[in-house]
Amino acid sequence: MIEMDLAGVRVELPSNQPIVLLKERGGERYLPIWIGAAEAAAIALALQGVVTPRPMTHDLLKNILEEMSVEVQRIVITELREGTFYAVISMRRDGESYEVSSRPSDAIALAVRIHAPIYANEEVLSEASILIPEGDEQEEEVERFREFLENVRPEDFA
Repeated sequence: MIEMDLAGVRVELPSNQPIVLLKERGGERYLPIWIGAAEAAAIALALQGVVTPRPMTHDLLKNILEEMSVEVQRIVITELREGTFYAVISMRRDGESYEVSSRPSDAIALAVRIHAPIYANEEVLSEASILIPEGDEQEEEVERFREFLENVRPEDFA
């Protein structure tokens, strides 16, 4: 497993399809995962620290896990099968370990809220990662992600 950092969420043009971009910690590979608009909004809002008046779905899940004393140890992007990414949420409670299958977008939305580490299997990175050249192009791409995160609103994903 390779630890990943969340580089950001953006809308890919011209398709207007939201993606979440993970970056290999200490490496050069990026893993783009196309996600739904609701999940993109949920991730972006959590990254911005926006607190909604009532819990959104991923906030509710976080609250339930905390109330039941369940520790989320990590999320792992486990495989890419026929163009679809798969993930698991690894948890621990009372000394017992549990793994629950999840869509990567939901797992990442939860991980952002509870500050859980995100991993990807090497096989997934080998198959689906991209390289973003070092230097000005990379800095410009990161700056575009930052600008997007600073200016995104839930209505942008409707």
